[in-house]
Amino acid sequence: MRSVGTLTRADLAETVNRKMGFSRSESLDLVEAVLGHVCEALRKGENVKISGFGSFVLRDKKERIGRNPKTGVEVPITPRRVLTFRASQLLKDRIARA
Repeated sequence: MRSVGTLTRADLAETVNRKMGFSRSESLDLVEAVLGHVCEALRKGENVKISGFGSFVLRDKKERIGRNPKTGVEVPITPRRVLTFRASQLLKDRIARA
């Protein structure tokens, strides 16, 4: 059953089970396969675009100087790769109507 405020893998599998008629284990395997494929593509450095939902984009951030807000001491922030999500306009419209 759905957790309050959080959509889980089990919730997705339950929806696949009800709407598609697959068994619970097949539904969970399907959800795991899709998420695994997305993770693998991101691991390889590929961006992931799901039409009507949004895009997962990898960005490489350069080293920069940051400042501790309490002390004001400047410290270098190491370069890193970050994952960002940008919702599609269709998803934004659906959320706005809710």
